[in-house]
Amino acid sequence: MTTNKEDYIKEIYHLGGARRSISNKELAQRLHVSPASVSEMLVKLRREGYILYEPYAGSSLTPAGIAAAAPLLRAHQLWEVFLREYLHYRWSEIHEDAELLEHATSPRLEKRLAAFLNHPQCCPHGTPIPDENGVLHGTAIRPLSSVEPGETVVLRQVREDAQLLDYLETLGLKVGAELTVEALGAYEGPLRLTVDGRQLELSYKAASQVFVDAKPDSPDEPFSPDGLLP
Repeated sequence: MTTNKEDYIKEIYHLGGARRSISNKELAQRLHVSPASVSEMLVKLRREGYILYEPYAGSSLTPAGIAAAAPLLRAHQLWEVFLREYLHYRWSEIHEDAELLEHATSPRLEKRLAAFLNHPQCCPHGTPIPDENGVLHGTAIRPLSSVEPGETVVLRQVREDAQLLDYLETLGLKVGAELTVEALGAYEGPLRLTVDGRQLELSYKAASQVFVDAKPDSPDEPFSPDGLLP
């Protein structure tokens, strides 16, 4: 399979294509390609048995597609952990190089990398990593922008957008941080937060792309691929 085809299959999976149909528009935005290029590739993937695809209805993964996509996403996220923790990449830098490394990762290398990293469950952006069987585990998450003042939550996941990640890093916000929403500005104004005893403001736009869990002590539940962030 070509690298380009692998990228499409992985993104369909990442967008929730194991459970629902993904529109061509979503794929075009994620992969930064034209809608015509998306349509052309989807026809090829349908012919090879990796997806179910109907024009205007979207595409979803077949069992063969899921089997091909899960190891790619797992390798990608393991490399993100390695680049962040051991090579000290910035939050916004890790995706691009992990994208290159995932395609050169053999099953043997993936197993040894996972063991070396002590089998992490999430990538640095908070996205759950599929286990060796392609199963995702995690907890229900919701946008920080939906949290009521006075509520304390834990930051679990953020969208993989370079500008957003740099913005959060300048504020010292990281996955796993416990924060309390003190106030919400009117008309989608900034959120005033308390994090580790200090107060800061976060724009409403950023808060809509930051996802939290109000029950940090709850046991893990099966994580639906529908919950993965675009």
